[in-house]
Amino acid sequence: MTVPTRLTPAHLAALPLPSGRLSRQAFDTGEIELRYYAPVQVDRQVPHDRDELYFVASGAGTFVRENERVEFRAGDVLHAAAGETHRFENFTADFATWVLFYGPVRARG
Repeated sequence: MTVPTRLTPAHLAALPLPSGRLSRQAFDTGEIELRYYAPVQVDRQVPHDRDELYFVASGAGTFVRENERVEFRAGDVLHAAAGETHRFENFTADFATWVLFYGPVRARG
C-alpha cells in the first residue's frame, strides 16, 4: 500500500464510517495502522490487540487507562498498551484524535 504524503482531519472526517467500526482508516502497512477517531458523546471502544498512540488533534477531556485518569487537550499524545481497558470521557464536542496502532498483535485478556 502506498502511504499518502499528506493526510488531513477534514479528509478523513469526510469519509463514511465503515460498518462496525468506530474510526476511519487512513492507511495500514501491516506494521503500523493509522486511523482517525472522533466519537460523538460516548466513547464505545473496547481494548485492542495492538499497542496504540493517540495524537489528539482537537478538543479536550479525560483519558481513562485501566485505573488511571488523565486530562488531555489538543497536541497531547496518549498511550494504551494492547489489551488495556481505555476510553475517553467528558470530552468536548470537537474532540478528535489520530490513532496509531503498532507492534505485534497480542491476545486480549
